[in-house]
Amino acid sequence: MSLPNHTNFKSHFEDLLRHALCTLSAADLGINIEFSRPKQIDHGDYSCNLAMQLAKPLRKSPRDIATILINAMPASPHLEKVEIAGAGFINLFLKTASKQQFPRIVLESGKKFGYGTFGSEKKIQVEFVSANPTGPLHVGHGRGAAFGASLSNILTAAGFSVSREYYVNDAGRQMDILTTSVWLRYLELNGQNIPFPSNGYQGEYVRDMAKLIYKAHGSNYVPQHEMLTSTVTSEIKEEGAAEILLDQLISEAKNSLGQDYVYIHNFVLTEQLSDCRNDLMEFGVVFDEWFSELSLFENDAVSKVIASLKKNNFLYLKNGATWFRSTDFGDEKDRVVQRENGKFTYFASDIAYHLNKFQRGFEQIINVWGADHHGYIPRMKAAMQALTLDPTKLEIALVQFAVLYREGVKVPMSTRSGEFVTLRELRKEVGNDAARFFYLLRKSDQHLDFDLDLAKSQNNDNPVYYIQYAHARVCSVMKQWGENPSLLTAADTSQLSSAAELSLLQKLIDYPEIVAVSARDLSPHLVAFYLRELAAEFHSYYNSSRFLVPEIPIRLARLALISSIRQVLVNGLTLLGVSAPDKM
Repeated sequence: MSLPNHTNFKSHFEDLLRHALCTLSAADLGINIEFSRPKQIDHGDYSCNLAMQLAKPLRKSPRDIATILINAMPASPHLEKVEIAGAGFINLFLKTASKQQFPRIVLESGKKFGYGTFGSEKKIQVEFVSANPTGPLHVGHGRGAAFGASLSNILTAAGFSVSREYYVNDAGRQMDILTTSVWLRYLELNGQNIPFPSNGYQGEYVRDMAKLIYKAHGSNYVPQHEMLTSTVTSEIKEEGAAEILLDQLISEAKNSLGQDYVYIHNFVLTEQLSDCRNDLMEFGVVFDEWFSELSLFENDAVSKVIASLKKNNFLYLKNGATWFRSTDFGDEKDRVVQRENGKFTYFASDIAYHLNKFQRGFEQIINVWGADHHGYIPRMKAAMQALTLDPTKLEIALVQFAVLYREGVKVPMSTRSGEFVTLRELRKEVGNDAARFFYLLRKSDQHLDFDLDLAKSQNNDNPVYYIQYAHARVCSVMKQWGENPSLLTAADTSQLSSAAELSLLQKLIDYPEIVAVSARDLSPHLVAFYLRELAAEFHSYYNSSRFLVPEIPIRLARLALISSIRQVLVNGLTLLGVSAPDKM
């Protein structure tokens, strides 16, 4: 049972223990064999609680079971010894020689070290960001972008065939609000003093688009008749007056402009999508597909999927609206798919969109949604079941909002008022690297406090600086050495025997598994945590060791070790979209 270069030792030891299970006639119990890293070095490199799991079904003491399993394990060239600890933990000790082979493995694998076959080339789609194209991306969108892009990279490294997609909400009310907001600002430039709605889009970017239209078309889009006066000056007393007024303004814009409304709508959409695309590209986030919601209406995909649900009795009429029976599939209440006025809801187009994803051949789809969409998950999975799609093939990764702090004070933000901090402004202040890394310092569904001052600092308290500095330190040593790095693949790494060196070797061994687990759990933050730990161990080793020593075998061995550490730092940072500078 030899160990291929990119196979995790845990997988190898699992094979040994599963073979031993046959001795206990326990192979068919469906036991999940898990390993942990002991906190104390003298407890081994891996620890397994398998014997405790088997105690109840086999009616034996865990220590007795552990003894039987250890005696039944096949011989392994990588296993130094196995011990029983405590109530029945099985502690496994790696042979030092097995650890010492990893600098060569890392250096020979290069950029591909850490890549695996966990994904088995499974065709998977990751849809993320997907912000309404109604304004510049803000820092909340930035966290979703950093998460989705890094997750996609990690899934690729884990062996999946990944497609990155942005779903463009170009068919809904929010685009009508933005179009009308721009048109009202355009009318202002033409001397039309129409009160601007408080719930319209207020940002300066709205005025900028209005100026572009005015510059290109002058007064062409000013109605010849007196308009809007009655709509704006009439007092609306009922609840939701502001929204009712806004809907009237949208209706007035469409009626007054006719086909010209389509031009302004498309102009505004194009401007915002172009800005969004450029912003994301500068942030290192690139999509394979920008999918238009409007296309689902143009090719009748929405009406067809609603007709299919109706045919199968999953819809019913109530108060003039059409409802989907999502409670039949565990949702807390039924959901409207078509309003009384005949217009489809966002949910209706989302159903058609998810059906389209599977029609395109994706075996698994991952949606990266804001945490405020948590309640949307049951209805989406219900719709999939109604369409005879497997709901387990849809995974939702929720991303909490990021809160910015400057000098310990929370930075205020709002959305439609236009007073938000844009992603572009954040990147300009702290840089792409810090922005990408800081967004990943917490699990995606956990609240994130983004310390702007820490992100800009150049000291060891800044985790991204700390990791990049480790890489730069290795580069400096290698530059001083000045010889061909290819010599290091043949280095006698049996010279690496100190506690610090063996610990660093174990960190290298851990990296491929970190990538696989990050992919499995949709958790890019695990890679960020790993890199910070690796950098910390390296800095400690660097501060206590000499590398360019007179003894050539020791020199080459240590250089091989730190060069392999450099490679893993580069590989991990690349997955997170962070650069690895040669000097700081």
